[in-house]
Amino acid sequence: MTRIKRGYIARRRRTKIRLFASSFRGAHSRLTRTITQQKIRALVSAHRDRDRQKRDFRRLWIARINAVSRENNVYYSYGRLIHNLYKGQLLLNRKILAQIAILNRNCFYMISNEIIK
Repeated sequence: MTRIKRGYIARRRRTKIRLFASSFRGAHSRLTRTITQQKIRALVSAHRDRDRQKRDFRRLWIARINAVSRENNVYYSYGRLIHNLYKGQLLLNRKILAQIAILNRNCFYMISNEIIK
């Protein structure tokens, strides 16, 4: 019986994994078994941190809105500001409100005065 040499499929799979881990340090970019472990770990971290990033940005926007609203006694707190925004049916999300509060405070004060009326 003639000898059958291994095909290219396993090598192609390993090189694909190596390309993913080419920027890792040490054995994490050289040894196949550790490369696969680090790839799994990296993808898990990326998936987890996508949700965490959304959480962190929302916290940042809330902190910015709260700081500007307390600065000039526009409102007593962030909670009252958001509550009255919803009561007045002024539908601005927190990202836009934070940008307005940082970049154009006069506009933020005008919005808050509209809510008071």
